[in-house]
Amino acid sequence: MTTAAKAEVSGRPLAVRLKACPFKAEMRVRAEDCGSILIEFALSVWTLLLLTFLIFEFCMTVYTYSVLGDAAREGIRYAVVHGTDNSSCSGPSTGCDSTGSAVTAVVNGYAAVSFHDTSGMTVTPSWPDGSSTPSSRVKVTINYPYIPYLYLPGFNAPTMNVTAEGRIVF
Repeated sequence: MTTAAKAEVSGRPLAVRLKACPFKAEMRVRAEDCGSILIEFALSVWTLLLLTFLIFEFCMTVYTYSVLGDAAREGIRYAVVHGTDNSSCSGPSTGCDSTGSAVTAVVNGYAAVSFHDTSGMTVTPSWPDGSSTPSSRVKVTINYPYIPYLYLPGFNAPTMNVTAEGRIVF
């Protein structure tokens, strides 16, 4: 009796039919498993790519917030040393730049290192004490509608609000 006949007699198959999947080199799998492996691979790659882009987006959001905070502090540094005792003073005092355009220019210049379009950024310098004399307070507020790199339906991008405050020295 041949081996095939013995296998038929016992009712068990002699060998499982094997075939090579076209995308797996030198790996032999059962023919009916070839399609499921391809689907599992595609879903895994899609999930990993989505996770990678979400991590990138989160990192860029934190980076942008950090740059805006540094830009506000840079505006404060400029305003602190450009009080009434300076020839190019900023603030509401007589003979000074009352609009704070120089402070705004410094903040915009610093925020330009971000990878985003800063044209939507609003910079508001203010002097809560109403003066730019030494020991008066100066405050810089930045509002920025964050522009995400990755568009996700249903996700509302945050509006970042950053404030820094200091006292005029000169």
